[in-house]
Amino acid sequence: MRKMGVFWAKQVILGLFLLICACNRPEVTESEGQPVDAPETKEVDVREVVQFDLDKIKNRGTLIAVVDNSTTSYFVYKGQPMGYEYELLSLLAEYLGVELELVITTDIEDAIAQLNAGKGDIVAYNLTVTKNRAQMMDFTDHLTLSRQVLVQKKPDNWRQMKLHEIEKVLIRDQIDLLDQEVHVRKSSSFVDRLQNLSDEMGGDITIVEDTTNLEIEQLIHQVAEGTIKYTVADENVAKLNATYHQDLDVSTPISFSQRIAWGVRSNSSLLLNAVNSWLAGMKQDVAFYTIYQRYFESPKASLKRVHSDFSTLSGHQIGPYDEMIKISAKELGWDWELLAALVFQESKFNPDAKSWVGAQGLMQLMPNTAKEFGAADPKDPQQSLNAGVKYLQWLDHYWQDKIPDDEERTKFVLGSYNVGQGHVLDARKLTVKFGKDSTVWDDNVAYYLLKKSEPKYYKDPVVAAGYCRGAEPVHYVSEILHRAEQYKQLISTQPVLSGL
Repeated sequence: MRKMGVFWAKQVILGLFLLICACNRPEVTESEGQPVDAPETKEVDVREVVQFDLDKIKNRGTLIAVVDNSTTSYFVYKGQPMGYEYELLSLLAEYLGVELELVITTDIEDAIAQLNAGKGDIVAYNLTVTKNRAQMMDFTDHLTLSRQVLVQKKPDNWRQMKLHEIEKVLIRDQIDLLDQEVHVRKSSSFVDRLQNLSDEMGGDITIVEDTTNLEIEQLIHQVAEGTIKYTVADENVAKLNATYHQDLDVSTPISFSQRIAWGVRSNSSLLLNAVNSWLAGMKQDVAFYTIYQRYFESPKASLKRVHSDFSTLSGHQIGPYDEMIKISAKELGWDWELLAALVFQESKFNPDAKSWVGAQGLMQLMPNTAKEFGAADPKDPQQSLNAGVKYLQWLDHYWQDKIPDDEERTKFVLGSYNVGQGHVLDARKLTVKFGKDSTVWDDNVAYYLLKKSEPKYYKDPVVAAGYCRGAEPVHYVSEILHRAEQYKQLISTQPVLSGL
């Protein structure tokens, strides 16, 4: 009995010690959605995973997705955000009734760490489902199936060679990879597969893990240039990139079919169930397969996007008038990406654009406004931009005394540019009347601008400009600010396929 007493005493002491350690740990669970620092180690302790499921995501109003910047995932082409993951995530956010927010990282390990630290809600990569990853997060149902293939370069004179002569030079049997150096993306499933392949063949493949967080497409590009001999990629991505580099061979498989899926936190069961439910419905819809085809099975369109000067896949340009917009933005005191987002929203960078109400040019100015602010020819890009910026400056001056905060005033300027300052002024009056903050746009003035489509509000005695379809300017402001942030994210990153 005495021995048992000593045993239980030790257990109590151990329990107290663990309790003290737990109390001294950083609090990471019920944090009102505030993210914590990402874990520094590769192993993710399940106790450090933030508790933030679908109910809190909906309450916050945004789904934060961690994505890759690649030719298939997320990029900007001619001012328009695009990508397989981007399009599907946009549909998912719409299904969940929230806005979509994107976080870019090129490091898979970092993406998972950000997920578990609460800096993202879903990892939307071209991710292979593996046992190791399943210990750090839960996978959704698969989006597609793919296998891993070896990416190698054909002989320099392959066009003059017969097929059997080319085949002799290329690796077709995986055993020929023994003693070869294969460069792969850091922390990717390709590392595990090559290690397993080495074990299966009883020899060594020299696996070089990239330490500079290169995109898989940059490694493929290095093979095409001859900088490295081999890399490994998922077959769908490899085939797409082989359309850009016709001297590449991607026909040697090194794995069976594997599931490609997205990842969520292991404690986000509500989100996981919702995503799987959405996926099940999407797989019955032709749109799901159309989106896949657009990015993986349309080589001509892909080549056009990749080689465009106005694609973040290969350069730092948004559209053909970037330099003019940068100069104008300085005069206005705005970030140039914000002005570019407005120009795209108005005309998609088309100087010949004309709306059904008669607005013309890059800045879609009405004839009287264009004339008033100096645009004799509103179809001339420079004249339209100059006049549009002068009008924006006039609006900024109009709101300066009323809205002292610069960021808030920008929203009022954008709203006024779209619908006129009279309707925005009415919404401010309603905001004051009903006890909200007339110097704040979101959930205050924007709310009553939306209400101006209802008789109770547009017939209110304080309203001077009457009926307004308020959803349009509210959406307009939101779209421009969101697109400006997308431009900043993607323009600041290294082009995915630099050097093409």
